[in-house]
Amino acid sequence: MWTNENRAKYKRDHLRYPSDLTDEEWAHVEPFIPAARRGGRNRTTNMRETLNAILYVLSTGCQWRYLPKDFPPRSTVYRYFFDWGLDGTLDRIHDGVYEKCRAQAGRDASPSAAIIDSQSVKSAEKGGRSMDPHGFDAGKKVKGKKRHVLVDTQGLLMQAAVHSASIQDRDGGVLLLAALFGRFPYLEKLFADSAYQGPIFADAVAEIFSRVKIEIVKRSDQAKGFVKLPKRWIVERTIAWLNRCRRLAKDWENLNLTGLIFLRFASIRLMLRRLCNPS
Repeated sequence: MWTNENRAKYKRDHLRYPSDLTDEEWAHVEPFIPAARRGGRNRTTNMRETLNAILYVLSTGCQWRYLPKDFPPRSTVYRYFFDWGLDGTLDRIHDGVYEKCRAQAGRDASPSAAIIDSQSVKSAEKGGRSMDPHGFDAGKKVKGKKRHVLVDTQGLLMQAAVHSASIQDRDGGVLLLAALFGRFPYLEKLFADSAYQGPIFADAVAEIFSRVKIEIVKRSDQAKGFVKLPKRWIVERTIAWLNRCRRLAKDWENLNLTGLIFLRFASIRLMLRRLCNPS
């Protein structure tokens, strides 16, 4: 909670921009930044400033062309943003920081339980023809994209997927779990809401993870107003944490891949601050 006692602990006024990485945060990320390619001239771009620029766009929600002039050129920043999302650098950073957060909490690197949920986000107006068209979520009456997230019991992001809002949760959940590619071998329990119940999702999960058992956490029909549901509140809290990044407040991206890269950067931002400011 934001109290007078702990407010100073999370204060970032000493930085140039509050979104900038501290020296301690950069020390966790730097080992995963790839070295410059062999051949050609030496690298002149500051990698820390490039990452700070990406986090600035993520945190403020500004357009790339509105990056302040003290950052590297926006074309350079965007090239690294996209390259890191494609060449596996972003995955290595995320996995490395994730394992450190798990170790700090005294947990194994591979969790045994996870919670899955989705968030439908309205799409903004986009110029031209979008390569990944949005859809309409009839349940939530939202026209846009849907973000699927899988988190552990600590609320840390394990995997994510971005797709059209017209895809049902059970089908999007299968796409999300299929992208794990054998990761998290000790996963045994999967908590989900009633949108994932039924044989279609259960059979698909059984093909991907033979030992994972699904537990559907339903809201009571007698409940009125807000009720904290077991385990489900963890993933909903994580979605709220990620939405503190203004770039994620709405779907601004033409490509689902771009939205996924921003989502994973938001997760890295969250884990770095937890890692460097333990409760």
